[in-house]
Amino acid sequence: MDWLERIAKLRQWTRSGTRAPHKPLLLLHALGRFQQDPHSELRYSAVEEELHLLLSEYGPPNKTTPAYPFHHLVSDGVREVRTDHGPVSPGSGVRDLRETGATGRLAPELRTALRREPELLGRISRLLLDLHFPPSLHGELCEAVGLELEPMETEQLPTVRRQRDRRMRELVLTAYEYRCAFCGYDGRIGTVPVGLEAAHVRWWAFGGPDDVDNGLCLCSLHHKLFDKGVLGVGDGHRILVSQRFVGHSPAAREQVIALSGRPLVGPQPGVRPVAADHLVWHTSGNSSSAGRTESKVRRRTSRPWPGPSPTRSKPARGGVPRTPPLLLIEWRGPARPSRGLARVYPTPRPMMGTRPNTRSWS
Repeated sequence: MDWLERIAKLRQWTRSGTRAPHKPLLLLHALGRFQQDPHSELRYSAVEEELHLLLSEYGPPNKTTPAYPFHHLVSDGVREVRTDHGPVSPGSGVRDLRETGATGRLAPELRTALRREPELLGRISRLLLDLHFPPSLHGELCEAVGLELEPMETEQLPTVRRQRDRRMRELVLTAYEYRCAFCGYDGRIGTVPVGLEAAHVRWWAFGGPDDVDNGLCLCSLHHKLFDKGVLGVGDGHRILVSQRFVGHSPAAREQVIALSGRPLVGPQPGVRPVAADHLVWHTSGNSSSAGRTESKVRRRTSRPWPGPSPTRSKPARGGVPRTPPLLLIEWRGPARPSRGLARVYPTPRPMMGTRPNTRSWS
C-alpha cells in the first residue's frame, strides 16, 4: 500500500478552490503522538482542548471543532476510532464523542507500516506540511504537535508533483534590490544576503505560482508575520497590520505597528508589482466559512485624525482560491504621523493567565 499517495489524496472540505486543513492538522498531531508513544490511544475528551487550540492557531478563522476531523479521518483509512461500546465511531457530534469515551489513533495497517519503516513517519509528515502549509510555519507546526524530523526527512518528496522553481528566490530578491519590502532591511555577510527570503503572497501549497508578481522580498521576521496574517498588503500597495496583533514593547511597535499604512519598498522600475488577484487572496479573510466574510480594511484618506472609518474590500473574482486559514480579517489604520508609534485602534491587553500573544487570536 502506498501510504504517501493515500495521504496526498485525503478528502477535504473545499470551497472556491480552498481546502480546509483540519484533517492534515489532526493527522500531524496523531503522528507526533505515535512518535512519542506508538501504543497510545487518544481519548477525545482528553485532547479536545489541545486539538481546538491547534485548529485555532493554524486552521480557518471561522468557528470549528476538532470533532469533525476526529471522526472523518476514519473514512480515509488512516485512523481508527473506538468507544466503550466497540470499534465504531459514534459520529462527529461533540457530545457523542465525549459521552461514549471515544478514543482515536492511527489505523492498524499504518501503525504496522511505521514500525516496519521508521523513516516513513518523517516522509508522511513532510508531505502534509508541503501540501498544506508554507515553509515558514513548518518548524513551529512540528513543535506544536510534538514531531521531531531528521534533516534527511525534510527533502522534497516525489509524491508532491508540483515542484518549486528554485529561481524564484533570486528573481524576487533582485526585483526588490535585496531589501525587505516592509522595513527596508538589506543585511549581508560579504556579498551574500542574510535574513532575506522570497515570500509567496498566495501560498504555494494553495496553488500560488513561482512568479515575481506573486512574491515579496521580506526579512525573516516579516516573512513569518506575513504568513501568520499579522501583516498584509492593501490598496495602493500599502502595508496592513492586523488589529488583533498585540505588542507593547518598543520593538513590537517599531517593527510591526508603525508599519501600518506605509508603502511597500520596491519593486524596482520595470518589474511587475504583486498581482491584484494574489493580494485579494491574501487579505480577503475568507477560507472555509459558508459565504464570504467581509474584510474590514482601513485606508489612508484625507480625513482628520483619528483616521478613516472601516471600508469593505472588493470581493474576490470568481474561481480564485480564497485566503489561507491563518489570515485575519481586520486591519489597523495607518500609524499616526505626529506620534509615529501611537496605536490607532488599540487592541485590549490580554488578561493575566491567557495564552501568549501568538495564540491570542482565532
